[in-house]
Amino acid sequence: MKKALIFTSIIMLFYTLPAEAQCAMCRAVLESEEGQAQAEGINNGIVYLMAIPYILVAGIGILIYRNFRAKKN
Repeated sequence: MKKALIFTSIIMLFYTLPAEAQCAMCRAVLESEEGQAQAEGINNGIVYLMAIPYILVAGIGILIYRNFRAKKN
């Protein structure tokens, strides 16, 4: 059972789907333009802004884990 949970977690960690991260208003404005370079830039910026909080929370979680583990030893 534990092996199946670990395997499923690993698969979910590395499996990604392409996502469009624009709100409806941004999409309407950017689709009316000829070049899609600006739309790609906005998508990349949104993904970047979305990823930073997750990275910070993961870093804090790792620090807390290490502190608790160090206290046990």
